[in-house]
Amino acid sequence: MQFVKSDIFLLIILGINALLLILYVVDVVKLHKIKKEYKKFMVKLGDGNNIEEQLKQYMDKVLQVKNQNVEIEKDCKKMNKEISECLQKVGLVRYNAFKDTGSDLSFALAILNQENTGIVLNGIYSREMSNIYAKPVERGESTYTLSEEEKEAIQKAMNN
Repeated sequence: MQFVKSDIFLLIILGINALLLILYVVDVVKLHKIKKEYKKFMVKLGDGNNIEEQLKQYMDKVLQVKNQNVEIEKDCKKMNKEISECLQKVGLVRYNAFKDTGSDLSFALAILNQENTGIVLNGIYSREMSNIYAKPVERGESTYTLSEEEKEAIQKAMNN
């Protein structure tokens, strides 16, 4: 305890505090110099503009693009759902319904969506008249009796 109360101990503590103060001042000067060089470097790297500001602007743009991509993905999913319901598959079979008429003027036309649901039209041509019949198609089948030409048209559409 005597040593702690002595003048030598106080001088040692004072010397240590003075040394710490000098080190602190040196560190502050070095830090200031490093900040100054950092700012020069950032301006030089940014071709006269502060690169830090450019990076912030870039990150804002990236975030904006990310948000737009989310919206675009939502729109694409919605359009894919709508497209699957659109009529997009077509099958056509031309045939001669009656032996007394020339050429294949009768036809069976199937128009289906992605799930093979839609309609089949059968146009029957004769010299006296021409009729068109429509039948609904659900998943490649119809609740109505289908002719061979109608079945063939549906198969063509489903394979399209």
